[in-house]
Amino acid sequence: MRFSHQFRGRLKHLSAALIVALVFTAGFALGSERGLTQAQSDTEAPAEAKQAFEPFWQVYNLIQSDYIETIDMNLLVDGAISGMVDALEDQYSGYMNPDVYDLLNSDLEGEIEGIGVVIHTIEDTGEIEVVGILDGAPAQSAGILPGDVFVTVDDEEVTGMNQTELAVLVRGRAGTTVDITLRREEALIDFTITRARIVIPNVEYEVLDGDYGYVKLNQFTVEARSELNNAFEAIDVNSLNGLVLDFRDNPGGLLSSAIDIASAFVEEGSVVIEDFGDGNTQIYDANGSFVGITVPIVLLVNEGSASASELVAGALQDTETAVIMGETTLGKGTVQTWHQLINGGGVRLTIARWLTPEGRWIHEQGIEPDIFVEWTPTSFEDETDPQLIAAVDYLQALVTAPAQ
Repeated sequence: MRFSHQFRGRLKHLSAALIVALVFTAGFALGSERGLTQAQSDTEAPAEAKQAFEPFWQVYNLIQSDYIETIDMNLLVDGAISGMVDALEDQYSGYMNPDVYDLLNSDLEGEIEGIGVVIHTIEDTGEIEVVGILDGAPAQSAGILPGDVFVTVDDEEVTGMNQTELAVLVRGRAGTTVDITLRREEALIDFTITRARIVIPNVEYEVLDGDYGYVKLNQFTVEARSELNNAFEAIDVNSLNGLVLDFRDNPGGLLSSAIDIASAFVEEGSVVIEDFGDGNTQIYDANGSFVGITVPIVLLVNEGSASASELVAGALQDTETAVIMGETTLGKGTVQTWHQLINGGGVRLTIARWLTPEGRWIHEQGIEPDIFVEWTPTSFEDETDPQLIAAVDYLQALVTAPAQ
């Protein structure tokens, strides 16, 4: 059986779009576009809150009058907003300052301006290392290698930063430069790198030996459905013996994209139910854009498949449209809206639960695969992919099974 180099090893073949989503966002996304401008008009303090917020203004005034140092007002505003949203104790609600908000929006649009490295936090030390480099990216030309560890960016120490904080420093407008010091084994190496605009492929596809299609989706972006359609056409999916659809490590994306993609496989009936917690629900039916795939489908998932990935997996499982194979998914069963604020930042708030067509809420439980295939890669260079092999073996057994 032939697997091209980009499909060998889950950690090795992760596309840039996936890695950007995993390491540069806080939480996994299932975003609804509803109400994106509402927060921009809600800038007046409601009458009932004025008295309650008097201690806030008291503290603000004390800092301005008594604190030993002069503090940037924007820093105080960011801290206040973060504290208010953090008080919800919801890991999927959060505040994004303007830099982070722009960063996350560019991720969902499938392009970045930066140097083109894939990063990972070393669990034991908290340091951030390079684990992959995009072909043709500035980092590759500069000579950065996998295993290099970030030490400083523009002379600022980055040890102890999280990945989002590091990403904000490293990224920047194409054509600008960034000075980076990396540790390679015991040596410190300085780089001056010119940033570039990097377009990230969201869908990867190939026809494997034995005429089995392989299509991997990395994020549920605005263009994801049309990109999938193009992939199915390119491999002439119904001429093949089966299709492996890969959602492993796909962190999610837009609710509208998830409904569009579920509708490609489910001809009619519901694909997801939203429960708003006040007794109101909304049922989303397949939207009539059924592709008409006639070959058997295996959907690969793992513990990194989240949110929109789980929504589609749940719809395909409930409707028996595909065999779900791999490991139990993350278990994110909530929907968020993103509101841009007048300071250029944004707030992400949980507004609903989502349920599978049969009414299952998979939050903190995940989608259990129909066929469990465990895989824990031992390194970022793991050359095997037992889950993909198992999926192809399953499809091959269907092809060779005697007719009943």
